[in-house]
Amino acid sequence: MLDRSLLTGTATTAEAERERLLTLENAYCSHGDTVHYTEFPKIFERCEGSFMYDDEDRPFLDLQMWYSAVNFGYGNQRLNDAMRRQLERLPQVASQYLHREKIELAAEIAIGAQERFGRKGRVHFNVGGAQAIEDSLKIVRNACGGKSLMFAFEGGYHGRTLGASAITSSYRYRRRYGHFGERAQFVEFPYHFRGPRGMSKEEYGLHCVRKFERLFESEYNGVWDPKVGQSEYAAFYVEPIQGTGGYVIPPANFFPELKRVLDKHGILLVVDEIQMGFFRTGKLWSIEHFGVEPDVLVFGKALTNGLNPLSGVWAREELINPQIFPAGSTHSTFNANPLGTAVALEAMRMMQEEDFGASVMEKGAHFLEGIKELKKKHAIVGDVDGLGLALRIEICEPHDSYTPSKKLVDLMADEAMKGDLVYGGERYGLVLDIGGYHKNVITLAPALTISHAEIDMALALLDQLFTRVTPR
Repeated sequence: MLDRSLLTGTATTAEAERERLLTLENAYCSHGDTVHYTEFPKIFERCEGSFMYDDEDRPFLDLQMWYSAVNFGYGNQRLNDAMRRQLERLPQVASQYLHREKIELAAEIAIGAQERFGRKGRVHFNVGGAQAIEDSLKIVRNACGGKSLMFAFEGGYHGRTLGASAITSSYRYRRRYGHFGERAQFVEFPYHFRGPRGMSKEEYGLHCVRKFERLFESEYNGVWDPKVGQSEYAAFYVEPIQGTGGYVIPPANFFPELKRVLDKHGILLVVDEIQMGFFRTGKLWSIEHFGVEPDVLVFGKALTNGLNPLSGVWAREELINPQIFPAGSTHSTFNANPLGTAVALEAMRMMQEEDFGASVMEKGAHFLEGIKELKKKHAIVGDVDGLGLALRIEICEPHDSYTPSKKLVDLMADEAMKGDLVYGGERYGLVLDIGGYHKNVITLAPALTISHAEIDMALALLDQLFTRVTPR
């Protein structure tokens, strides 16, 4: 049994302090989160801009920014100041009462959505992405007469609460929790690199839509009653750019064709922008790249730059007006909390004042060109792609540059955490995130404020890392 002396923090060296903390963590912290995906968890002490710093003050260039939650850089002074001002004025208020920041933020998001999508709507807040997905399921089921079946994509990820797990394609998130009777029907996403050979990206996109559309040709395909023109399914949950699935980017023709099928059969389109929203792809919402209007849109993460958690749902008026979705339909103690809404409102002002659309596309093009050059140089790089500053590097076995190699990616993540990559005579680490259907994709989500010099540093450090892990 560990004794209480370990709580005093009297270690005399950084190494001893690290050992003290890891001993306590191993004994008293749940391992049910994602920390222990790696054998040797890293402890960070501070952060600034695009960098995290360990207990030896060694810089780690962060290329995933808290899963795209810190779009505006660590320690952003303007957003931190907004939180301090709110902390001094109205830091707490029960969610059954109103405050200025909630009202103005909801109006800002809703008016922006009306300008973009041509539809009036309303906003409902919560504290995390999965919780907002749960709220969206309530909105959809309520508006569709209690229908509980949904479509979602293979490779899609919407969270790990029970309802969100049911529409997330990975069985491993459901396996230990019993049968999910209302599990979504998962539909093929146009993942072109691993799609049928001989098809262009656009042809494959149409192929996937045609396969989906076939479900409605006959009542015997199990989703459609042609006699009354009604589907058993209420909505289709989509990520325009797949996140945990490995930043898979569909062809431009895919979503317009999919929306045509959904509208024809009275199925709602719910767009999950939790990871790709707020200019990650060069537009406020990534669905804007594809020219379709959502019925419901879910957001979170970068809205507060990783400060006080805040998420939410925008839905068109017909689905969320007070007559159809009245008071008490859903609730969370900390939804619309004033610290989160104050920071979010300031973040929205920043996004209006600065041309992130242009800068993100320009920086993303520079980064993508660099990883394309790395692909030419390293046989372990099978595929690269990107939209704005959402970029993917798919790591494969070097003998064919196609066979997925989770082993190499895991090795890369561990090597990046050693902090011994060299650039400009200094030692650095890299913070990477891993995704993809085969867990062999490095998903890059750097800060939108990353400099060109930092992008060049990232490319040089990735080059070293690829060389280090390539089998000799």
